[in-house]
Amino acid sequence: MKKIVSLACVLALSVSVMAGCSSKSEETKAAETTADTTAETGAESTAAGDSGKLIMATEAGFAPYEYTEDGETVIGVDVDIANEIAKAMGKELVIQNMTFDGALLAVQQGVVDFAAAGISVTPDRQEEMDFTIEYATSKQVVVVKKDAGKIESVEDVTEGTIVGVQMGTTGDFYCTDDLGCEVKQFGKYAEAALELKNDKLDCIVMDSLPAEQLVAANDDLEILDGELFTDKYAIAVKKGNTELLDQMNEVLQQLIDEGKIDEFTINHTTK
Repeated sequence: MKKIVSLACVLALSVSVMAGCSSKSEETKAAETTADTTAETGAESTAAGDSGKLIMATEAGFAPYEYTEDGETVIGVDVDIANEIAKAMGKELVIQNMTFDGALLAVQQGVVDFAAAGISVTPDRQEEMDFTIEYATSKQVVVVKKDAGKIESVEDVTEGTIVGVQMGTTGDFYCTDDLGCEVKQFGKYAEAALELKNDKLDCIVMDSLPAEQLVAANDDLEILDGELFTDKYAIAVKKGNTELLDQMNEVLQQLIDEGKIDEFTINHTTK
């Protein structure tokens, strides 16, 4: 069982959200700024008061689950799922693109209706928000620069390894707390890929499907055989929002039973 840093840290202080959880001061500022900006632009009032809209928080740098088309429109597996949920509820889906930590913070604060961003269900996160049924299972894999020779197997990712991760993900926490790696956090995996190619990282730890997309776009990178651990995803809603949770679970179960989520995944991994 992998350890995950408690999301209680994320809301530990009312004045300075996430302050003191770790050395992640930059991601903390990003998350706070994102949540504050979202609230200022009206998402909070929309989520709370306009029953005709369903507000989704995501981080559109996690293909195939969420990514941008033409650098602007957010699409992906999670977006397809969210559109089905919104349609079943008779609402308009509104997507708020932000940092991963910002998305978790926004749903906890009620700034948005839900967050879908390849979110892993962990005991610590379950203390801070509620989750739907799990709808996807994915491997966490290791991406390296071809012929670099530094990391040749997943077993080589150990204490002292310089690892690139997306901030706030389970890969981030796992490499930091379970493996004791020297972790460098990024908002986007594309940023980590650039650092890897410039020999400033030994490897990147990430979800297998986005890793396949990343390697396809960078022919000097490759995925090592094997996996570090298996991850499962669900949609997060504000703690106690059982009405929305039940509605989402009903749609999710139907999509799973009909094989629709598999179709969505294939569609976004063959583009």
